[in-house]
Amino acid sequence: MDITAFLGEIITLFIMAFALGMDAFSVGLGMGLIQLRLKQILTIGITIGLFHMWMPLAGMMIGHFLSDTFGAIATYLGGGLLLFLGLQMIISSFKDDDQQSMLTPVGFGLFIFALSVSLDSFSVGLSLGIYGAKTIMVILMFGIVSMILSWVGLLLGRKVQNWLGTYSEVLGGCILLVFGVKLLIPL
Repeated sequence: MDITAFLGEIITLFIMAFALGMDAFSVGLGMGLIQLRLKQILTIGITIGLFHMWMPLAGMMIGHFLSDTFGAIATYLGGGLLLFLGLQMIISSFKDDDQQSMLTPVGFGLFIFALSVSLDSFSVGLSLGIYGAKTIMVILMFGIVSMILSWVGLLLGRKVQNWLGTYSEVLGGCILLVFGVKLLIPL
């Protein structure tokens, strides 16, 4: 195994995980304005991390099947999916969407919250499964990065206003757009 290719894959996956985690970070900023106890913040971060592992795993399993069945067409489908997801993140950052921030991160509300910020991980997992990425590396990277970004967002939300939330979601969407283009136009 070529060490340069391995490091390149790790860096690529980290950037992708960071882009997906920005959703949890930005929503965490808003939710952090609710006075949450540190134990609640810990639970929220772990739950989001687990969802960011489970959702891309399901997507990757379906993506591997599509890749084996449809070959090169599936790669273009994966690239298109990333482009769509990136655009969707950018567009949604400009909408006035306070309902996510109003969810209470306790009990069933916590699962709805974690699911809502990890749905895009399913689509990216689907694309990565089509592309043939290493499953364990992907789910661990996505889970750990999103958990940490959730914690950072929640903790910062306790300290600052919502001014950074929109910009972080736009950044995440732009990163996904770049990876979508990379899949569609291999260099």
